[in-house]
Amino acid sequence: MKKLMLGNEAIARGLYEAGCEVVSAYPGTPSTEITEYAAKYDEIYCEWATNEKVAMEAVFGASLAGKRAACAMKHVGLNVAADPLFTFSYVGVNGGAVICVADDPAMHSSQNEQDSRHYAIAAKLPMLEPSDSREAKEFTKAAFELSERFDTPVMIRTCTRIAHAQCTVELEDRKAVDPVPYVKNPEKFLMSPAFAAKRHPIIEKRMEDFAQYAAASPLNRIENGKDSRLGIITSGTCYEYVKEVFGDDAGILKLGIINPIPANLVKVFAERYDRVVVVEELDPVIETFCKSIGVDVEGKNLFPVLYEFNQTMVAKAFGIEPEKHPEKKTVPARPPIMCAGCPHRGLFYVLSKNKITVLGDIGCYTLGGAVPLNAIDSVLCMGASVSGIHGFLKAGGDPTKTAAVIGDSTFMHSGMTGLANIAYNGSNATVIIVDNSTTGMTGHQHNPTTGYNIKGEPAAKIDLEALCHALGINRVKVVDPYDLKETERIVLEELSINEPSVIISRRPCVLLKSVKHNPPIQVNLDKCKFCKSCMRIGCPAIYVENGEITIHSTLCTGCGICRQMCAFDALGGDV
Repeated sequence: MKKLMLGNEAIARGLYEAGCEVVSAYPGTPSTEITEYAAKYDEIYCEWATNEKVAMEAVFGASLAGKRAACAMKHVGLNVAADPLFTFSYVGVNGGAVICVADDPAMHSSQNEQDSRHYAIAAKLPMLEPSDSREAKEFTKAAFELSERFDTPVMIRTCTRIAHAQCTVELEDRKAVDPVPYVKNPEKFLMSPAFAAKRHPIIEKRMEDFAQYAAASPLNRIENGKDSRLGIITSGTCYEYVKEVFGDDAGILKLGIINPIPANLVKVFAERYDRVVVVEELDPVIETFCKSIGVDVEGKNLFPVLYEFNQTMVAKAFGIEPEKHPEKKTVPARPPIMCAGCPHRGLFYVLSKNKITVLGDIGCYTLGGAVPLNAIDSVLCMGASVSGIHGFLKAGGDPTKTAAVIGDSTFMHSGMTGLANIAYNGSNATVIIVDNSTTGMTGHQHNPTTGYNIKGEPAAKIDLEALCHALGINRVKVVDPYDLKETERIVLEELSINEPSVIISRRPCVLLKSVKHNPPIQVNLDKCKFCKSCMRIGCPAIYVENGEITIHSTLCTGCGICRQMCAFDALGGDV
């Protein structure tokens, strides 16, 4: 049976067919759907972990118990999981372990554009890279076999285009895999310095053995071209671009295993062609390897180290006139913006109005930095707002004009330790937790503060107020961001207090199915003075048409924030 599948769905299918029993992850685009699809299989225990480090450590524990297990994350999530990653390599596995990481060239939904292949090289771990959904499923299954064969976690790297593109996938039955009994073995599993020193030579030998396997593995393949003058070495989604441009004309070495790269296979391929070019997105990883073994290749002299590639870019790099397509119609730009009725909007208006310096974080609320609010001054990584404000204030920042903003899910991910640091080391910081009852930016996943697990079943619910008190914060206030006056009063009050405090801005995400909207706001044109005060909140439901303020009735949720902005009572409707 065949089915059209996203790359992420295909990876989840591969987990199922391979007999995987445990999947742990933290949501992050473009990797999120791997876990969401895996959770549809009752045979796999799936969970949203509090962060990627926890997810990888949970997979280590499941592997230690002898079960096949996997974790999934986006590229910046791998930074969070790097601590266990490197030692997991030393320990190896009991049951097979697979680490799925999705890179984001062009930064469609990310704060940087890092190349995760460097992690595989640095951690001395095998890494596979599929080029479509069919390979995504097959490579996932192969990764478990290789994990157990070579006693190693195996990484699978995808990117946005593979994760979210579709092709047909052949479905197969689930493979029953007997768990590997756990046997106490400190020299393998207990990484104290003395034991770790003995494991390092084993890891180096493992990579040598894996390189020999890779040289003959069907995951790598040579496609001989009609033209002996040009050979191309590539992998992942770039393989698809190359095939679309050249078809069967150019010879291609398609690398499905991108760490370790088989040196002899590269040399054999390169000898057949007069000119060899490496086509790879982001950093010159393959190109650098080829040159290190004496193979003369071109690469980044033709292609940038930035952004995503496409067929047109590949064609132009080789001096080929791209295939002409029908002229595209100009589409109006649609920059990301907080939704109409977003509960974060009222808070950010208050912060902007009072000219507060705001250290922001990762989530929907990052959009508070966009015009017209311009309410966020910095964004670094998950949890950095809380840790950052501590350093900012210790370096002389004004505590009466500075606040940190972080989401409920992000606070659980990595904000808690920063808040503990504030309490312990005594900075007069005001931390605002925007609690919208979900993990919003990645598609409304549950987290430890929502009271439900990945399947929507009741689960332990973290009490944010009690948690903040337990972390050493005495002052914890809760506000409704739809109430601008009260929100402003509490914010200014907490900023003026000479001790650390937390404000919880609590209102569910307006897109949650459980949220009931009020009737849309109506504009009374007889009262409207066209002062445009209502537009200062940047609500997409409010716009000017024919010289008049207009509210789009299908977008407006009746939150009433705009009505509080109007000095002329021109915005009516029940709220």
